[in-house]
Amino acid sequence: MLRKLLDNKARLLSAIFLVLLLALVRAFESDLFYDPFSDYFKGDYFNLAFPAFETEALFCAMTFRYFLNSIISFGMIYVLFADIGLLKFTGVLYLILYVILIAAFFSLLYFSDSSNNFMLFYVRRFLIQPLFLLLFVPAFYYQRLTKK
Repeated sequence: MLRKLLDNKARLLSAIFLVLLLALVRAFESDLFYDPFSDYFKGDYFNLAFPAFETEALFCAMTFRYFLNSIISFGMIYVLFADIGLLKFTGVLYLILYVILIAAFFSLLYFSDSSNNFMLFYVRRFLIQPLFLLLFVPAFYYQRLTKK
């Protein structure tokens, strides 16, 4: 009984620590990542042209942020479910979703007019925020409940 309580306490503390890491990534985003679209989307972006940006720097910054959030998310999924198979499945999903989203982001950026700002906003959001974690945890929990 005591061992189970201590294990759950360690898991809870680990989960809190990982949530704090995600919050720190968000809090220091302007210091850590190159993102000219951050200020752009805070303003009246429906009536503005895209800001000037460096393609390589933007690609690297978005990739770094996506994978930083992904690594923290993998830690959270492992802490919550302790299943290596699930972690491998999540890794494949994250990789496939990254390829689709980064291609969509730069396609919207280069091949569409500024009327697709709303679509660009949401694709960017999925790349820079840990939204997949919010989708996957309830789905994996539900799957685990239905297996029993």
